[in-house]
Amino acid sequence: MVTCASTDTAIELEPVSSEQESLQEFGQSLGQITHHSAVFFAGTVFTMAASYFVKIYVVHILGAELLGIYALGMTLVAFLQVLGVLGLPGAAARFVAVYNATGNNAQLRAFLLKSSAIVLFLGLTFGSITLFRGGWIAQHLYHSPELAGYMGLFAVLMLLNALTGFYAQVLAGFKDVAKRTVITNFIGTPVVLLLTLMLLGMGLRLRGYLAAQMIASVVVLILLLRAVWDVIPRAVCNVSGRLVNLDADVVPFAAASFAMNGIEFLTTQGDKILIGLYLAVKPVGIYVLASTLAAFIPLVLQSVNQIFAPVIADLHARQRHEVLQRLFQTLTRWVLAATLPLAAVSIVFAPQLMRLFGAEFEAGWPVLVIVAVGQIVNCAVGSVGYLLLMSGNQNRVMKVQLAAAAISVVTNFCLIPTVGIVGAAIAAALVNVFSNLWNLIEVRRALQLLPYNRSYYKLVVPTGLMVGALALLRAGAPSPGREWMVVLLALVVGYSAFGLSVLAFGMAEEDRKIAGDLLRQARGGLQRLGVTA
Repeated sequence: MVTCASTDTAIELEPVSSEQESLQEFGQSLGQITHHSAVFFAGTVFTMAASYFVKIYVVHILGAELLGIYALGMTLVAFLQVLGVLGLPGAAARFVAVYNATGNNAQLRAFLLKSSAIVLFLGLTFGSITLFRGGWIAQHLYHSPELAGYMGLFAVLMLLNALTGFYAQVLAGFKDVAKRTVITNFIGTPVVLLLTLMLLGMGLRLRGYLAAQMIASVVVLILLLRAVWDVIPRAVCNVSGRLVNLDADVVPFAAASFAMNGIEFLTTQGDKILIGLYLAVKPVGIYVLASTLAAFIPLVLQSVNQIFAPVIADLHARQRHEVLQRLFQTLTRWVLAATLPLAAVSIVFAPQLMRLFGAEFEAGWPVLVIVAVGQIVNCAVGSVGYLLLMSGNQNRVMKVQLAAAAISVVTNFCLIPTVGIVGAAIAAALVNVFSNLWNLIEVRRALQLLPYNRSYYKLVVPTGLMVGALALLRAGAPSPGREWMVVLLALVVGYSAFGLSVLAFGMAEEDRKIAGDLLRQARGGLQRLGVTA
């Protein structure tokens, strides 16, 4: 009788216990994501703020033409880097997380050693090709003889970028994005900035700029290797015997990641190459600067993705789909809310932002506006690409990217000869919107997840008030010459108007938790700096 009663009680309480377990895991995952994302965001903001002042100096020293040569050289670096890593960085973010979570030490050891050897070998191979055949590539493929003299520097930079990119993703697979951020942002950035100022001051111009990046990459690579060694479980180091074969899922995943990286190269670098072919080197520099400014808009999304990606792999492997759904909704809402003011400032004050770098760059303000619109859609759908990739649905991502690449190539070929860099911007925004909306549909089909709920309606009024405040500020903006003051004031006004409006219309429970976690992160950072709060 007592036994039956106990059994009945246990049966009645089991759903509640399961719900409580899900809520607890949601809170733990959200706290982990908030912590690492906040560190990554702080590091990126630090990098952006410090780099901005140096970038203005660099742009003034190099000018649009040398900046265009640099951009063309970096397209070659990006292309060879895709070939040199064979999709292994993407595989590292997923499989390191999975092997570490499941305690599969033999596979983790094999993956780390074999992948490292492959990346190093391919990097040396393609670096040598660039070094010895760089002149031919510059002359016949890029039609830029000036580029030939810098090919050796670009070859070394490609090898270093491949290695640092791989080990950065390995560290992300161990869910230690905070340590990676300290290395790449808080250490690597000051090194490259100081070296840039020193070498440009010596009159080395583009060679000095490239040398500064190479030296900083060596420092970052050494620190990343040490950090990876520190987080590798000792049980992995104690595994004896021959290396096991790589997991059967690794090769197709890496192959899919490789294909997606190649497609991404076409969509992100093809426009610069075509501008150089159809127009000249100088428009490439203007376009690259405007695109770089727009690339700061999804900063919060990128910060979240750094740690959310391995969390997705972990939760999906353990079939914790209800936790994943709740995280997806909460994080996407916060990403969109944190991005809207920055995007609005970039659109409303685009001419002032471009004039910061010199009068010759102001012509690129329509590019900034158009690309910024596409980035809003990117942030509004959240981490859809990573949800597909980290859940083993990489074929769906590849299908979307293939279509996006085709659209990018066709639209760039059609628009760049007729409307110049504005046509390239239209193509970039179109591809961004198309691929993100399709990925959202694929997430719904494959995982039955959607990021939206009724809480998004609370963002409508704050957005309207914020845009109105920025429009009034724009109408009263002073004449050219005070761009810094205007842009900084616009950022303060935009975020203040939006934030106060959100507080006035209320916050969901998950939003209050994130706000509390971020506040604690800020206080902890101030205390570590010796400031009481």
